[in-house]
Amino acid sequence: MEHFLTEKQKEFRKKIKAFAEREIIPIADENDENEELPAALIEKISMEGLYSAVISSEFSGLELDFVSYGLLCEEIGKASASVLSMLIVHNMAAASIEKWGSLKQKKFYLPGFASGEIKGGFALTEPDIGSDAKNIKTTAVEKGEHYVLNGSKKWISGGQTADVFLVIARVENLPTAFIIDKDTSGFSREPMKGLLGFRSAMLAELNFEDCLVKKENIVGRIGFGFSHVAASALDIGRNSVGWGCVGLSQGCFESCLDYSEKRNQFGTPLKDHQLIQKKLTDMIVNIQAARLLCYNSGFLKECGDPTQIMASSIAKYFSSRAAMKIAEDAVQIHGASGCSGLFPVQRYFRDAKIMEIIEGSTQIMQTSIAKYGNYYCQ
Repeated sequence: MEHFLTEKQKEFRKKIKAFAEREIIPIADENDENEELPAALIEKISMEGLYSAVISSEFSGLELDFVSYGLLCEEIGKASASVLSMLIVHNMAAASIEKWGSLKQKKFYLPGFASGEIKGGFALTEPDIGSDAKNIKTTAVEKGEHYVLNGSKKWISGGQTADVFLVIARVENLPTAFIIDKDTSGFSREPMKGLLGFRSAMLAELNFEDCLVKKENIVGRIGFGFSHVAASALDIGRNSVGWGCVGLSQGCFESCLDYSEKRNQFGTPLKDHQLIQKKLTDMIVNIQAARLLCYNSGFLKECGDPTQIMASSIAKYFSSRAAMKIAEDAVQIHGASGCSGLFPVQRYFRDAKIMEIIEGSTQIMQTSIAKYGNYYCQ
């Protein structure tokens, strides 16, 4: 599918692929086992400029086109879904501030976001609120020139290490987005361990107890928190996850191809058995289909086509389901070895299940696509 890309995009992809193969893949399983990302790797990601992907050049960002950003997500997703998860939420927060924030907020935060000096987080999900995000319980009550925040957020990627969070809370029942610094009085966080997947994504539960936040830290307007700020951030998240699933699926396929060529059963390499060939064929077809859907979403977003929102939902829905099936078959092809730490497919399998849940679960995507997809498929 290289003919879809410009020379600049091809070169960028090669650069990210080389970085991922050099710095992320060799330690991905170790990081997964330790349930953390080493500071040295985070620093290398910053130096590579990956934290600046969606930020405009005005604020020292790479200002990537949306196809190039997708290619970045694909290569990082292939290397480590945990690393990708942290980059996604950082970019969701950065893009939200650039699109909806005040000029003062942009000048103060975005250069630091771009350099990686400031790590961003996105906090919407709560202990009792997931897909029903419009009914969040975290509140913000006006007090002079401040708002007092109370509540909690859960399953926050990068929550253990992020410096600044974009937090959605209710102001008189109106969802509103706030920028909250990690040093804000009353803010605390608890690391989340023992998760099925995304084990090194540094997830945390965030707690807000009478957090005093300045009014100038509101992003956009009161009431814009979900319909504008979170909605646009989640669109970036869905695109990112869709592309990341393509990378994860590609990683599964490559591991299976190598294993099936070397492993012999009944005197014949696994790749020559028809049932294995059927699984490999399905992998190839689904990876190609998922990648095309992601290309389509990226092209539409780049040219500002309003149908892109549905295109990103379709791409995320298909890619995440395909990734889960491909990862399941990858473990099956590897047999008992696929259940061990000898091969990355066991990590891919666990991470693939998370991909079906984050940034809009499979069921939410089905509901949305069924409800609004007829406007897209005409």
